[in-house]
Amino acid sequence: MAHLLFVDESGQDRRASPYEVLAGVAVRDSDLWPLIKEVHQLEFEFFGGRYSGGGRELKAKNFLKAKAYRQAASCEPLDPEERCRLARACLDNGNGAGPRMQAALAQAKLGFVEAVLQSCAVARVRVFGTMVPQSAPRPTSPGLRKDYAYLFERFSYFLEDDVGGDQQGIVVFDELERSRSHLLVDQMRKYFIETRKGQRRAAWIIPEPFFVHSDLTTGVQVADLVAYIISWNFRFSRAVLPARSELEPLGRIVSDMRYLAVREHDGNPDFSIWSVVHIDDLRPRTEQA
Repeated sequence: MAHLLFVDESGQDRRASPYEVLAGVAVRDSDLWPLIKEVHQLEFEFFGGRYSGGGRELKAKNFLKAKAYRQAASCEPLDPEERCRLARACLDNGNGAGPRMQAALAQAKLGFVEAVLQSCAVARVRVFGTMVPQSAPRPTSPGLRKDYAYLFERFSYFLEDDVGGDQQGIVVFDELERSRSHLLVDQMRKYFIETRKGQRRAAWIIPEPFFVHSDLTTGVQVADLVAYIISWNFRFSRAVLPARSELEPLGRIVSDMRYLAVREHDGNPDFSIWSVVHIDDLRPRTEQA
């Protein structure tokens, strides 16, 4: 048995997004294909056909931007059949679509994202992530960045705790620019093979990741939605930057898919470690000193 961790980013340009987020969604291998089929079926229910493909991609920055919420609110909530018909017409007409079609498409996008997240919850998907303020100090050393290490740590705890204890984790990234992909592969290899913490986690996580095209991979597209929602809405005691309140219903679904591990830490045998973590400083301790 295996769990696949589909990973994507949000806010990496360090411009408008309040947090730089690295997010992963973990899906059991036996649940993956049923979930993919469910997402495809939801595309037909909300858009009258596949939205993805043909140059379009299920991207959170298009589905969940503030403009989509304004357009959705520009007319009364449409019944599902009319909404689907008008959303399809909007996609087919492009720039020639009228205001009602645009409102229908916006309502369809928001409803689709909520339905996808609810399907993920039913499919026992777990959410992992790191939240880094844009002002956080960055490392100068060439090793694996702290946010990746924390993500792998939380994922390994989940695999270790899973009933049966025979789980393997497979990490799947959205394809990066080629030199960045090579760098990440090398950093992961050194982390999992040459560090003590990495060696322990290599018992659960396969150290070499896979890279895929996001527009062809449903799992990465779901991770993109989750990363965006975490950046713009998910908040807790240490994550206090302003949030977009309209995303709150989606934020609650994402929050419920987190994983809570309990480990010994500094003498506390019942220390709670949530799968979404806030990081104030990306530098290793040696650089901070």
